[in-house]
Amino acid sequence: MTRPKSIAAALVLAAFASTAHAQLVDKKVLTLQAAKKIAAAAEADAKKKNARVVIAIVHDGGNLILLERLDDTQVASVNVGIGKARTAAIFRRSSKEFEDQIRTGRIAALALPGATPLQGGVPIIFEGQVIGAIGVSGETPSQDEEIAKVGASVVK
Repeated sequence: MTRPKSIAAALVLAAFASTAHAQLVDKKVLTLQAAKKIAAAAEADAKKKNARVVIAIVHDGGNLILLERLDDTQVASVNVGIGKARTAAIFRRSSKEFEDQIRTGRIAALALPGATPLQGGVPIIFEGQVIGAIGVSGETPSQDEEIAKVGASVVK
């Protein structure tokens, strides 16, 4: 390769590298350690209320990081809790919003892929970004959401 061609190739590579770097962003992620703290806070609140619940924590893509099923909680709440958490994570809002939409007549919300339109899923927000979500299932919808909010509030 001639010197001008090798210089041109080096410039192209340098331009590509800086362009590729410019396309990347720094992203905060939910760690297992943080998920454990969130779950512990939710569990403490649930026990204080004598609630039998499942606590599910997912990352921002909706995949499960941590699951706790408190003693004597119905098994059906496992998948419901995961669904609530996943809904809050991937749609970046409380799962209650979808339940409210259906209650007020927007039944099309039932067709949203991946949505569990039941109260009890709350996004976990850090520095203005959704980094995951917590879903709680097993008690009344409002109790589930209250417990989820306690867990989510641990992240500051």
